[in-house]
Amino acid sequence: MNGMFGSLRSYNYRLWAAGALVSNVGTWMQRVGQDWLVLTVLTHHSATAVGTVMALQFGPALLLLPLTGFAADHWDRRKLLLYTQGAAGLLALGLGLVTITGVVQLWQVDGFALLLGIVTAFDAPARQAFVSDLVSDDDLANAVALNSASFNGARMVGPAVAGLLISAVGEGWLFLVNAGSYAAVLVSLGLLRVHELHGETRPARTRGSLLAGFRYVWRRPDLVAVLVMLLLIGTFGFNFAIFISTMSVTVFHGNASQYGLLTSAMAAGTMSGALLSARRPFPGMVLMGVAAAAFGVTLAVAAVMPSPVLFAFVLFFVGLAALTFMTASNSMMQLTTERAMRGRVLALRIAVVMGGTPVGAPLVGSVVDHFGARWALGVGALAGLAAAGVATAYLVRHRHLRLRRDGGRLRLVIHPAPADATAVRVAAGERVT
Repeated sequence: MNGMFGSLRSYNYRLWAAGALVSNVGTWMQRVGQDWLVLTVLTHHSATAVGTVMALQFGPALLLLPLTGFAADHWDRRKLLLYTQGAAGLLALGLGLVTITGVVQLWQVDGFALLLGIVTAFDAPARQAFVSDLVSDDDLANAVALNSASFNGARMVGPAVAGLLISAVGEGWLFLVNAGSYAAVLVSLGLLRVHELHGETRPARTRGSLLAGFRYVWRRPDLVAVLVMLLLIGTFGFNFAIFISTMSVTVFHGNASQYGLLTSAMAAGTMSGALLSARRPFPGMVLMGVAAAAFGVTLAVAAVMPSPVLFAFVLFFVGLAALTFMTASNSMMQLTTERAMRGRVLALRIAVVMGGTPVGAPLVGSVVDHFGARWALGVGALAGLAAAGVATAYLVRHRHLRLRRDGGRLRLVIHPAPADATAVRVAAGERVT
């Protein structure tokens, strides 16, 4: 299992990936069910209400930083994940029960979203950093990409199944199915060979440990550039729950099944992007800049599509570009960060991506309500192009990107990555682009 699936040689990683795949399918089912419940049952197609739920669910990642990164670096990640995954399963169970009994109200969905956001704020950085405990650094980039492939494979299957379940039995039973799916990841965590984990000595708890991640990133212009790009795209571009649901309902006048299929079309692209990323030993800034530009262009094209079929076709390429960018940024940040700092750096990354949602989701929802869903897609497209501009500015300033004439032909020239970006394990600077 070399190349694309090299990480699956590890027993622990195979077991973790299997459990996570089942749980991820359930998670995507719940996301679709929750958005559909708010948009079509609890409100009259209010995109602002969907944006508010998203803000409550993703806001805690920003508000609880740097506590979440500190926990991921200083606590036993496996035990932490047992607690967070169990809590998330109980919250899904609670939302399912209030929905099935017919007493569900918008404020209850908001409350469950907020509690899930708090749990996820601790879960996400620990879960991403835990991958480095399952495999060696040589397989880390591949494992990160396969994790993304698993997550987005679930993103392709989950929404389609969700659309069918909503039509057949309603949102409540969908939430209960998701609650049950958490058992898979809990079992996988329990069956891991703990003695084979690639753990490292936990950093000492000293004064200033909570803020050490900020200081570490501030000294790294490459990490700062990536975080600014993530902030732009995460705040205004990754509001797919709003983009796709409102295009489906208000522009194409579709039902839950159509919404699920549109979401799955984009997920097919994201899974393809993750699998392609699994073949790259070390993706870097050039790839991130190209992917951000492609994301902006494809989202702009999606905004003008006249039919759901063509919209779904373009969504595939939106997903491909989006996942290429996200996987490249994740791999680069993990591989160039010291092991003792990974949890805090990844927590900062997640806080930037998710923390922009409380600002971006309500704004994008307001654009939909006042100007239409197509204009909201345009906002996301501009965010992608702006992120590509940030990558270009970094490459010009720190990597001396230039356009030169060579033998009558124009070619781009770029210097190898600076030493601070390769301090951990990447010895050949020319490989880091």
